[in-house]
Amino acid sequence: MSPRPAPGSATTFADLPAREIVEALRAELAAVDPGRPCCRVAERAGLGAAATGRAPSAVVARLAVRLERIPDGGARAFSWDGAPDHCRIAWARGRFLARGSLSLAAGRTHLEFVVDADEAPVLVARLAELGLPARQRLRRGAGVITWKGTATVLRFLQLAGAGAALLELEARMVARELRAELNRQLNAETANLHRGIAAAARQLAAVAELEAAGRLAEMSSTARGVARARVETPEATLTELAQRLGLGRSAVQRALELLEREALRREVR
Repeated sequence: MSPRPAPGSATTFADLPAREIVEALRAELAAVDPGRPCCRVAERAGLGAAATGRAPSAVVARLAVRLERIPDGGARAFSWDGAPDHCRIAWARGRFLARGSLSLAAGRTHLEFVVDADEAPVLVARLAELGLPARQRLRRGAGVITWKGTATVLRFLQLAGAGAALLELEARMVARELRAELNRQLNAETANLHRGIAAAARQLAAVAELEAAGRLAEMSSTARGVARARVETPEATLTELAQRLGLGRSAVQRALELLEREALRREVR
């Protein structure tokens, strides 16, 4: 039996800012009602001190109270070794709610746990066993376990039981990636256009220089034809020039490079 969201937890999140999406995700995870007594024990163990002391938020405090209610006959101790995956996931969910944070600032997805330094390698190993490899480092004496990969963050939130808020987060990430890809394509096309304009200006200047010196007439018919086509259609691309002249694109490019070299050679003299 998989974890089920508590009744009434579904919400519409389309208009929420990123910070409130994060809060909604935490609320969804805290509202998950483990279907097995063993998972209730595991999640409470994951909460650690937050289950008995000062919880980091009201939703976590309410969760700790709910998890106290374990059916008679249920085990009341959790051991990672030998525990089934559903219990391990419940434990990881509790650990995130107690010591984790999620940031969507500046369009980046960043999830981290901040734990005691000696717990950090243990937590990293446990997450790896769930197929969720993470990085660890020390920050002001605390162990920081980080996921920066969007896919890993989404996978964890999915396993942990996030629902509607997770779907909205995924939709926003897809939209963000599409915008980024569109911007990359537009930037590449703009850069190509600028390079093309600069190259055409150099080529026109080279043709004018050679023609003024009377040297254009001494060049091959191909070079003269390409020079004339460039003057008549300064905005044309190499492909368009090649189609107009019935030549290969590489032949047109070589002819234009020859025109520039010859004009430069004359200037050096």
